[in-house]
Amino acid sequence: MTQGIYRVEYNRALAPGVWELRLSGDTSALTAPGQFINIKLDGFYLRRPISVCDWDGEGITVIYKVVGKGTAALSSVEPGQDLDILCGLGNGFDVSKCGRRTLAIGGGAGVPPMYALAKALLAAGKTPIAILGFNKKDEVFYEDRFRALGVETAVTTADGSHGQKGFVTDALPETYDFYCACGPIPMLKAVYDAAPTSGLLSFEERMGCGFGACMGCTCKTKYGNKRICKDGPVLEKEEVIW
Repeated sequence: MTQGIYRVEYNRALAPGVWELRLSGDTSALTAPGQFINIKLDGFYLRRPISVCDWDGEGITVIYKVVGKGTAALSSVEPGQDLDILCGLGNGFDVSKCGRRTLAIGGGAGVPPMYALAKALLAAGKTPIAILGFNKKDEVFYEDRFRALGVETAVTTADGSHGQKGFVTDALPETYDFYCACGPIPMLKAVYDAAPTSGLLSFEERMGCGFGACMGCTCKTKYGNKRICKDGPVLEKEEVIW
C-alpha cells in the first residue's frame, strides 16, 4: 500500500450514475486485478473505496457508481485537481489459480475489475470469457472494451432490453474450468450455487479504514473471521460461509 497525491486527468459519465475517473500517479503498489484504492474527499471523514478497472505505468482508471453524498462529490472533481489516495489495497485475483478457460463475471459496479482481470488472463496465456450483468440497456458500459480485447463477451439485462434476458447465471457457457466474480452479494451467491467449478469471489463491503485496522468489514469464513479490505476483497469459493 502507498499513499500519494494523484492528479485527475478526466472524470466523465459512462452511463446514468456511472463515472470513469482517470488519475495520474504512482501505480507501483498495484500488483493484481481486483485491488482497490481509497480516495479522500474534502468534507468527508471516511475515504471512498473504489475498485481499480485498469492501470499502467502512468496512472489508474477507476469506474464508480454515484450512490451517496461521497460518490456524488467525487463526480464533481475536475481535470487538474489533486486527490489524496491510498493505492494498492486488498489482495486481488491470483491469476495463477485461474484455469485455462476462466469466466470473468461482473455485475453492475462489479464489472470494472473484470476488465483488468481479463487483460491479466490474456497476458498469462489463458482464455477469459466475460459475462457482464446489468438491469437494463442504458446501464451497460465497457461491453465494447472487453470485445476490443478479443474476449468472448456475453451481456445480460434483467429486463431483456440488451443482450440476453436474465442474470449472469443464465449466460454461463457449457465449458469452463474456473471463474472469478465481483458484484452484489445476491449475485455472488447465485454464481456460487450455479457454477460447479472452483472460483474466486470479490466482495463489496462498507469499509472504515480500508487497510485492516478498524475491523469494520469482517466476514465469517471456514478459517475464521476475515477482513474484506485486508484479507479480501477476493476470497476462495471453498472458504465462504453464506
